[in-house]
Amino acid sequence: MSYQAPIRDLAFCLDHIIGANRLAETELFADATEETRAAILDEAGKLASSVLAPTNRNGDLTPARLENGVVRASPGFADAYRQIAEGGWVGLAAGTEHGGMGLPLTLGTAVGEMFASANLGLSLCPLLSQGQIEALEAHASDEIKALYLPKLISGEWTGTMNLTEPQAGSDVGALASQAKPNGDGTYAVSGQKIYISWGDHDIAENVCHLVLARLPDAAPGTRGLSLFLVPKFIPDESGAPGVANALKVVSLEHKMGLHGSPTAVMSFEGATGWIVGPEAGGMAAMFTMMNNARLGVGVEGLGIAEAACQKALGYAMERVQGKTADGSKTIIGHADVRRMLLRMRSLTDAARAICLDTALSLDMAKAADGAEGKAWKARGAFLTPIAKAFGTDVGNEVAYLGVQVHGGMGFIEEAGAAQYSRDVRVTAIYEGTNGVQAMDLIGRKLGDGGAAARALMEEIRAAGAGASGDLAPLGEQLAIAADALEAATDWMLAAEPNDRAAGAVDYLRAWALLLGGAYLLRGAGVEGPEAARRAGLARYYFGRELVLVAGLAEAATEGAADIYALDAEALA
Repeated sequence: MSYQAPIRDLAFCLDHIIGANRLAETELFADATEETRAAILDEAGKLASSVLAPTNRNGDLTPARLENGVVRASPGFADAYRQIAEGGWVGLAAGTEHGGMGLPLTLGTAVGEMFASANLGLSLCPLLSQGQIEALEAHASDEIKALYLPKLISGEWTGTMNLTEPQAGSDVGALASQAKPNGDGTYAVSGQKIYISWGDHDIAENVCHLVLARLPDAAPGTRGLSLFLVPKFIPDESGAPGVANALKVVSLEHKMGLHGSPTAVMSFEGATGWIVGPEAGGMAAMFTMMNNARLGVGVEGLGIAEAACQKALGYAMERVQGKTADGSKTIIGHADVRRMLLRMRSLTDAARAICLDTALSLDMAKAADGAEGKAWKARGAFLTPIAKAFGTDVGNEVAYLGVQVHGGMGFIEEAGAAQYSRDVRVTAIYEGTNGVQAMDLIGRKLGDGGAAARALMEEIRAAGAGASGDLAPLGEQLAIAADALEAATDWMLAAEPNDRAAGAVDYLRAWALLLGGAYLLRGAGVEGPEAARRAGLARYYFGRELVLVAGLAEAATEGAADIYALDAEALA
């Protein structure tokens, strides 16, 4: 079964679950009407299904390669990327001042899901550019904006993020790359960076690197980091790519999956760069790009979950094997296959709502003023680590189940299910592992005394209280699960830091499942042709996923004693 963009499900989530109509009621996003949303989904869906998806297998079978110092992209990627760029999709949510469409991130998130489902490896390239665009819009000088933003927004040039070094993974403060002033407003940037997605390629005419480095005599740790824009080709007086900069690709990583996305080891050897933001302001500027990327990576996981769902369902409806309880001729009649498919679909729908609601919150924070804007900002910040971790966990879990639904054929590469499982695995590591996301949730995001958490909990309780008729019992279940998580939140706010850390992953998962329950219940209450389908998914989810919230809340409050009860040697 070939991938088909889930326009119906995306539109339903936007219109009926997260309330995207609120965007068009703001002055900033007045153009984001239901008609505009429908047109965007339709056009992006056509591109994803008919252009990007047919190239996906090429990236797996014919990976990007380093050839005479230049990275050559997988077959078909250059033309597919050209169509992404020419369609204006890179700059969908970018500001209009430099050529962007100025549409909400919420719409960009929906488009990003479809592109990730169709070809995850290729979709990473515009995603990185979008993160760089946002960072430059927020922090760069007017001169840098005028030169680089039109090129990045048009897709003529692409962007990367250069954080990680061999000795410094999540410990960003251990970065050692250096930047020395050249005396003319530029800097000589030197150092080695690893795991640089789309660090080089031949599908666009220039690659623009955002590089974290230290100025001479900078403070130790993260306080001493500055951010620099270092292009592959230094722009000439006309703004066109000129001479080659002093940087190179040392090698490409040999990866478990995602072969179509070149992951480079980059060497900067006194390369010319321009500072972005103030000296020692690198982390603030980079976090703008990283926060954009965290939601984007969560959407990558969601995209693979949707694609794996479609492939597994198609196989289950065609594969004839054994006798089923309902008399079906194909394996979809087997109870365990049906269980897996329902789990795949309900988790995917929950992850989609979380990701889109996160994007909506970030959009509304930009569009609203005063206390309302601050509330939306806090809501978006609280949801971001949940969207990243749950989106990518669901991508991995659903892709795993997709292989299982295929049985023996799932282990055969030609079936296509295995590629999803291999490609999505890294998303749980990208932009801070999911454990790091959980630490962010119980640390920074509860740092307001639990205000954002409690405000979101009120929304969830309202969703439960609003359930009526046959759905009323589900509303009661939602309230019980909310009680358990609220108690865990109280415990987190009072506990010692290491005890909180020990339960952070369970706490985040509990939040994700509770939010998913609220979204699915809201969807189940919408009258119309979707009602029976939505109600069936909600009942499955409440009976087999929401019930886990209480156990997760209990595990989250267990403390750290059992984790440290055994010496490391005892684990051997």
